[in-house]
Amino acid sequence: MLSGKWKWLILYHLFQHPSLRFSELMRRIPGITQRVLTKQLRELEEEGIVERTVYPEVPPRVEYAITPYGQSLRPILDLMHAWGLEHLRRKAERAHQEPKL
Repeated sequence: MLSGKWKWLILYHLFQHPSLRFSELMRRIPGITQRVLTKQLRELEEEGIVERTVYPEVPPRVEYAITPYGQSLRPILDLMHAWGLEHLRRKAERAHQEPKL
């Protein structure tokens, strides 16, 4: 359901903003392709984690947001973020302590 690196990055950015357009997500996630972002968003939508809203405008505006069910992932994402920061800190500390040749 939440496998791979892209879904967690998508969720991270959607948790930072009430809603984002597809192009905004593309800009915020370097390296992701349009095809992959579309596929990942569809899968998150099918799981009920993300909702897609289409506004009847010209040109059409589509926004993505976290659903109330998706909000239940916030504590997990926060813990993963905190762990990642601690991991980077420890890694930098070890690199600093290693003797240089």
